Amino acid sequence: NAQREGPDLPTLVRRLWKVAAPYWSSDDKVQARLQLAAVFALTFATTGISVGFNFLGRDFYNALATNPSTTWFLLMLDKDQQQFTTQLIYYLAAFAGGIPVFVLRDYARETLSLRWRSWMTSYYMERYLSNQTFYKLQSQSMIDNPDQRIVDDLSSFTGTALSFSLTLFNAAVDLISFSNILFGIYPPLFIVLLVYSIGGTAISVFLGRGLVTLNFLQEKKEADFRYGLVRIRENAESIAFYGGEENERQLLLQRFRSAFENLTQLLISSRNLEFFTNGYRYLIQILPVAVVAPMYFSGKIEFGVINQSVSAFNHILGDFSLIVYQFQAISAFSAVIDRLGEFDDVLDSSKSKCLLDPLEGIRLTYSPVESSTLLKSSQPISTEKSEKLLNIEDLTLLTPTSKTTLVRDLSLEIYEKDTLLIAGPSGSGKTSLLRAIAGLWGTGRGIITFYLKDAKDYQSVPSVGTPLQVDLYGDLEGSRNRNCRGVFFLPQRPYMVLGTLRQQLLYPTWIEDSDATRQNITTDEQSTDSMPFLSGVPVSGYASVKRQKPTTDDLFQVLEDVCLGYVLERASGLDAVNEWSSVLSLGEQQRLAFARLLLSKPYLVLLDESTSALDEANEANLYRQIEAAGITYISVGHRRTLYEHHNKILRISTISNDSTKRNWCIESTNQGVKLDLSKQ
Repeated sequence: NAQREGPDLPTLVRRLWKVAAPYWSSDDKVQARLQLAAVFALTFATTGISVGFNFLGRDFYNALATNPSTTWFLLMLDKDQQQFTTQLIYYLAAFAGGIPVFVLRDYARETLSLRWRSWMTSYYMERYLSNQTFYKLQSQSMIDNPDQRIVDDLSSFTGTALSFSLTLFNAAVDLISFSNILFGIYPPLFIVLLVYSIGGTAISVFLGRGLVTLNFLQEKKEADFRYGLVRIRENAESIAFYGGEENERQLLLQRFRSAFENLTQLLISSRNLEFFTNGYRYLIQILPVAVVAPMYFSGKIEFGVINQSVSAFNHILGDFSLIVYQFQAISAFSAVIDRLGEFDDVLDSSKSKCLLDPLEGIRLTYSPVESSTLLKSSQPISTEKSEKLLNIEDLTLLTPTSKTTLVRDLSLEIYEKDTLLIAGPSGSGKTSLLRAIAGLWGTGRGIITFYLKDAKDYQSVPSVGTPLQVDLYGDLEGSRNRNCRGVFFLPQRPYMVLGTLRQQLLYPTWIEDSDATRQNITTDEQSTDSMPFLSGVPVSGYASVKRQKPTTDDLFQVLEDVCLGYVLERASGLDAVNEWSSVLSLGEQQRLAFARLLLSKPYLVLLDESTSALDEANEANLYRQIEAAGITYISVGHRRTLYEHHNKILRISTISNDSTKRNWCIESTNQGVKLDLSKQ
């Protein structure tokens, strides 16, 4: 990071356009363009008001000095009281009429900035959470702190981009308006201004050339430090058990020192730039007066013209000197553009994997269950009536980074009521196989086919007999709505959502109504009416399957089924909000995950050591519950007690990359012998 170089100007411009352009051609473009036009109109009006103030100021000071050739004492005696009073009234009236325009311009700009930020937040969250992009970015360490880029960088980008756009527009109008005034007063003064502003810009660029990189690194290091504090909050109990407070303190101080050292360099660079910009700014207070003063003393111009020339000079110089005055802000903005552009490029890169050749990598396909029935009917020997739910063909699974072979040439069929246990030594690839089946890993080759029951009840499923083939990284809402297709995955450590106990139970199959969780907010409907992209309605192609939501009695019953009925009293009901990952033990969280499973009623579930924190009695109860519900399940586990809940074992052993032999075998458990499932 210390050696990182900032992007070149063409890259920065490309990223600026790529990040900024989508909103202005989006579904909200009409409202956005109307508001932008209003902001520009108000900005134009403020420039006109500034020009008016320039002439009013000239007449105001002329009223103070009607005879510029007299001495100051005689000037005081020669003043025109009536003319002065008249000009003062004009000036105050202009203030009263002009100030509301300035205020309305700023309000309209901030309102548009907020709307733009809201749309971009929704836009980036949609891309970040689609196709498991968030998982790929985290697991492959493709980019740092995406949360900060969505929250802080988007907010900074929209506000600063709009402010700079209006500043440039205002500068252009100012330049045209005041150049005529200044050139009409004294042309050489205009030449002095050009030379002064061009020289100042060149020196500012030279002195501040390293600020973009330093600002980029500061954003990253601050985010890294904040992330370290968040990790302590999320893992407070584990750290307390380990007694790792001193280690955490040292790690946090190390991250803070890194941010401190970078900020020190940033302050030094800013200080060097400030030495120049402050001198540049204060010198212009006397420069125009010094240039036109000889004309005043010779009687060629009035006293008010001096004030007018100073005002016009400052306006034009401010327009020409935007880089000088705003260099630090431009540097910080360039860092924001760089971070957001990098984030956008990574999101596009992740999405582009959807367009890979379907023959490359692992293919995940969905097909109505009738297709598997047709395949079975061609067999000469009739088997018992059961439908195929999952088919794995010639699957070779590799790790995403090192390309180490975990499983070679696996072929497997799972029928309804099959119960498969995946066993093997630690590190042999058991959980990785579940990741591939779940659609999280795609490195390798082979075909994984799910056969959907009741295909008419699921969205985006083609007609009977036509398989729906999706690349593992495809975006045909494959694994995002996997549970809506009747396939459910339970990880070893369940995910606890932010919300109520009711929301914990309904996740992820149903989304609890926002009114139930935001009863005290009365402006939600108005906000979503004016900005529909904040309504929370699933985007096209990702709409959830409409399934009947469980009743409150159903929720009470399922908690009793998984032996969690007592949690209701502890939590003060279903609608109490708690930090559930802290309130519930890991064993209770695993039982709650099974409650979600029983409510969702999938036809196939993948269990990754999902009962590892439970005692044998609770484990046996949960397996009895899902078996009674008619759910087919595939488990990963090491316990001997799991043996009696499965009728097949897939044993996976470790394998070297040089080996060409398969490293798996399938056994039946109907042997009356309990095996050590952690070994081959």
